[in-house]
Amino acid sequence: MSRYAVSANAESERAANLLRHLEHLIREEAQIQHDRFNSQWTRPIAERVRNGKALEGLSVISVNPATGRIALQCDRNDAGFREGDHLFLHRGDACAKGRIEAVLEYDEETTLEVSPRAGPIQQLSEIRDDWIADEGYFDLSGFFLDALGEVADRQTGRQIILPLILGGLTPRLDMAAYERGWLASVDAGLNTRQAEAAASAYATDVAHLIQGPPGTGKTFVLAHIARMLAGEGARVLITALTHRAINNALNTIVGQADLTTPVCKIGHPSRGDDLRVDNYETFRQSSLDSQHNGYIVGATPFATRTARLAEVEFDTVIFDEASQITLPLAILGMLAGRSYIFVGDDCQLPPVTTLTRDSELAHTSIFGYLGSRGYNTMLDVTYRLNDALTAWPSRVFYADELRPAEGIGTRRLNLDATDQRWARALDPNEPLVFIDIFGSNTTLRSRREADIVIDLIRALLQAGVPPHDIGVITPYRAQGREIRNLLRRALPATEPRRQIIIDTVERMQGQEREVVLVSLATASAGFAASLAHFFFQPQRLNVTITRPRTKLIIVGSSGVLRARPDDPKLVADVELFRDLIRHCTTVPLAPDDGADAYDTRARDATEQTQARNEPF
Repeated sequence: MSRYAVSANAESERAANLLRHLEHLIREEAQIQHDRFNSQWTRPIAERVRNGKALEGLSVISVNPATGRIALQCDRNDAGFREGDHLFLHRGDACAKGRIEAVLEYDEETTLEVSPRAGPIQQLSEIRDDWIADEGYFDLSGFFLDALGEVADRQTGRQIILPLILGGLTPRLDMAAYERGWLASVDAGLNTRQAEAAASAYATDVAHLIQGPPGTGKTFVLAHIARMLAGEGARVLITALTHRAINNALNTIVGQADLTTPVCKIGHPSRGDDLRVDNYETFRQSSLDSQHNGYIVGATPFATRTARLAEVEFDTVIFDEASQITLPLAILGMLAGRSYIFVGDDCQLPPVTTLTRDSELAHTSIFGYLGSRGYNTMLDVTYRLNDALTAWPSRVFYADELRPAEGIGTRRLNLDATDQRWARALDPNEPLVFIDIFGSNTTLRSRREADIVIDLIRALLQAGVPPHDIGVITPYRAQGREIRNLLRRALPATEPRRQIIIDTVERMQGQEREVVLVSLATASAGFAASLAHFFFQPQRLNVTITRPRTKLIIVGSSGVLRARPDDPKLVADVELFRDLIRHCTTVPLAPDDGADAYDTRARDATEQTQARNEPF
């Protein structure tokens, strides 16, 4: 008998089939990940360093006993690592049992800080030099498989979670509760659609979905819902794929007035640097352990399966950024409660998976899976994007329903003065600009684009734009590293430089800046076609262009628009990208205009090698 065959009726057989399919996908992805990294670690260290997958020559410079962080230093850093990445620290063999598993917490080029997680950590204090850091991973498949087994066995799984996912359970609203929620939401200053979403989530008996397009205040609505529920005695868990999203939600909650409900984060202290609430490693250490009234806890879904939150039950689980949460991860978190609120946007970043097979379960989030069943509300007023920046995504992604709030639509970039070299590109009356550099052969990195971006940053700073209002997005870690290295020389002062965020779109979701510069890096049409599923993905494009409040400048080559992928679906994605460029004001840049011209031939051989690696 199958481990998932909980009874003989047809509904139970559908549930068993779903769980068997999910188990197969989990095991397949874990094997792919295992094989990929083991293959990578056996390659020569020089190759791994050259491809941005490893750092060598690291020295331990300090150990912080309060935070557990280890500071490391190296002479040169060309790795594609980002803060939050998993690393394996070792002295020559990444596959050895003596390796140290760690998370990268801080990266200032040649100075790094990591939080060790497992392994003979004392070695970092005893042996100071000649460490190697390799790209690593944590195998989380055991968490998912345990959750699948539990959802088949537990009453909550059989009667609520699986029927909800399979469409056999339709949520209902308590209309008296809806009315209370509506009045409380209006009194709190929510707009009409926000109040509808909050009241529906507050009054549902099982689940509600809230779609939050860019800048529509989804985190504010989430925080308001959590406060209402906890204020009436509910135990609320706020969870998400990333600590950043959880921390942001908790900070928003405590930022709202007259909060008397207890709020805390459960997790490792190293993941709570930006928190404005207390952080505890386990629930037992918090004052909530003896709390009989309502409270709000923030934690990852994985915390519910460990000593951090083991056997702690919640009334409601709120999932933020639910469009990035796979079905197995959703099930893992849903087991902690009996009603669920999913906040996300399936027009923004989807789940990240290494599986390439065409499977709805492998690539669809819990938000996308439940989103067409009638118990969802879309927020429709953006408080971020001005009218020009709203128009294209509203038409393409949101059926022309998204509109700027009153007083937001007419906002334009405010400059003290304009560098005449960039007068047209920085013109406040042109909120969307495409600077065409007419390149043809760059792949993962473009020095010329990086030079132009740095020149634009200088011009913006000189025109009075604060550094914290400037962001740079690029598809590839290699290009991000290139731009950060150049900015370090152009802007030696550490604090202003760190205020300018330069990263991939994955790290920018949920954030905003007054001005956003986008460096495409890729000019080769053939290379773009080979990566069309990534480079032209509509959800990534939507997130990229909706981070700015008043000004978007895309720096790249029109040559990339000649990409001709074989898949008709990807051809449509390229056409969507062309449509965006047509919507922009184009500023042509001859090879000797603006920043110094750059001859890509010197880097072509290196870039062709890097092009074979994963682009993230």
